Amino acid sequence: MKKWFKISCVSLLTAILIIALAACNNEEVQTIRVAEVTHSIFYAPQYVAIEKGFFEEEGLNIELTLTPGGDKVMTALLSDGADIGLVGSETSIYVAAQGASDQVINFAQLTQTDGTFLVSREKVDNFSWDQLKGVTFLGQRKGGMPQMVGEFVLKKHDIDPHADLELIQNIDFANISSAFASGTGDFVQLFEPQASVFEQEGRGYIVASFGEESGHVPYTSYMAKQSYIEENKELVEKFTRAIYKAQKWVEENSPQEVAEVIQPHFADTDLDIIEMVVERYKGQDSFAVDPVLDEDEWNNLQNIMDEAGELPERIDYSSLVNTDIAESVME
Repeated sequence: MKKWFKISCVSLLTAILIIALAACNNEEVQTIRVAEVTHSIFYAPQYVAIEKGFFEEEGLNIELTLTPGGDKVMTALLSDGADIGLVGSETSIYVAAQGASDQVINFAQLTQTDGTFLVSREKVDNFSWDQLKGVTFLGQRKGGMPQMVGEFVLKKHDIDPHADLELIQNIDFANISSAFASGTGDFVQLFEPQASVFEQEGRGYIVASFGEESGHVPYTSYMAKQSYIEENKELVEKFTRAIYKAQKWVEENSPQEVAEVIQPHFADTDLDIIEMVVERYKGQDSFAVDPVLDEDEWNNLQNIMDEAGELPERIDYSSLVNTDIAESVME
């Protein structure tokens, strides 16, 4: 009798386990198409969320597509070619100013400073910003956040970017580093890891950080059309929760550990370079520690755009920023 009872209990527990596993396997994995404006170590928390399985824990499959240029990310979103865009928040302002009927809403912030560095062709001891006067400066594409932050910082140091130096802005983003390597410019504004790679190779020397100089801004955020958020609120919450888990993980772990986790996304970059870049970005608080985009950051963004002459009109914070989702996943 006891033997029969034991067998029955084991059989019952096995059946329950099989049913539970079947139910889990039958849960629909939902796919979200994400268009990222560039593929960069600057977005480390996103790749941590992928590699640590945080999206998978939320029942999400992420289709990540490189979509170079903020205008192209916006086109993908507006044409339903992507569900979520990872791009500079200034792009949502441009779209709103054009009278879009379905606004693009910022719902989660990933980076909170500029991610570029000032690189000198020659080694400079005791760098000061006034040393840029009279030089040839290879800047970023006009109208983008790197260029606007670059000009903002130059003006902050009493340098007129259009009068006190020779400013080059007609080179595509993808070709800026190769242009500098081939001899164009005395100084260049570069993202990582290219800045550190040049320094390691002796092609250039990092002398200043635009992120440290410009303060906190919603430099890169996740955004989606208002209609998509309204129709897929639970999905967007799951996505944001996975990002928040990754943000906390990056904050709590060492640059070496972060580098090891995200290395599969940067197979052509040495691990020590990835670690160096992560350490530099962590050191200047570039990675947002939570997904909430606050109003002070939004206002700083518009001040920078205005200073660069690129702000079409001031857009109210509440019109293009939704913090409800981010705040709910943090509770």
